Amino acid sequence: MPGTRAGRRGRGAAATPSTVHPPLPDSAQETAAPPPAPDPTAAAFFDVDNTMMRGASIYWFARGLAARRYVTVGDLLRFALRQVRFRLLATEHSGHIDLARQSALAFVAGWRVADMERLAEEIYDESMASRIWPGTRRRAEQHLAAGQRVWLVTAAPVELGRVIAARLGLTGAIGTVAEVADGVYTGALDGDLMHGPAKAEAITALAAAEGLDLSRCSAYSDSINDLPMLSMVGHPVAVNPDPQLRREARRRGWEVCDFRTARKAARIGAPVAAAGAVAGAVVAATAVRRRTRRS
Repeated sequence: MPGTRAGRRGRGAAATPSTVHPPLPDSAQETAAPPPAPDPTAAAFFDVDNTMMRGASIYWFARGLAARRYVTVGDLLRFALRQVRFRLLATEHSGHIDLARQSALAFVAGWRVADMERLAEEIYDESMASRIWPGTRRRAEQHLAAGQRVWLVTAAPVELGRVIAARLGLTGAIGTVAEVADGVYTGALDGDLMHGPAKAEAITALAAAEGLDLSRCSAYSDSINDLPMLSMVGHPVAVNPDPQLRREARRRGWEVCDFRTARKAARIGAPVAAAGAVAGAVVAATAVRRRTRRS
């Protein structure tokens, strides 16, 4: 009978050995890959503005401050014009460098350090994170994957540099340091503006403290102003280079990486970039003024 046959099959199945499951796929059996072995004598140093991110980090920070009314519209416009003067006329002119040094962080006088750090985090997340160059970030991650440490080196306030480094999972940042008294900024600098030769000096000091072999280190920048930093390491890389740095990199046989589109790379000269900073400041200032009038 059909029912009996079914019952017999059931009894037979019960008597067979337990089913043997196939082995798990390799991916399921594998454990997490161990972290890379540290490479304590090699490191990488990345400039920030136009190297790690599109545009000037301090400009986007100032724009975020203006939107929050921490600075006035006039302050923002004066800052943008000062940036133009610095980029176009003050490349290595000591008088202009001194002027930039004196006014670099005057706008933070009277602020608490804790407020600066909080604002840097907020403004990075809303205005800067989307401006990180994916290609440059990949290069930084490759150094980390090789067990090397990675520092940002920027003329921006070190607090802002540290926030960017932390958000990108990097080791740390070297930046312009503001003088602090009782947890409040005085508006003066503590040391030099982190620009040009000052970057090379700071890296030399860090290398001595951390036991780095600069001949095994890498440096990345877009600007001819960072020639001292690029020249001191064993593997210099010109990233989105300005015309002067592109020529110098080709002359010296350095690696060149350009993550811009061909059209942007062709027209990214300093006058255009600086003019863009002014235009952006005007747009931001207009928006802030309109919000002020409405409130």
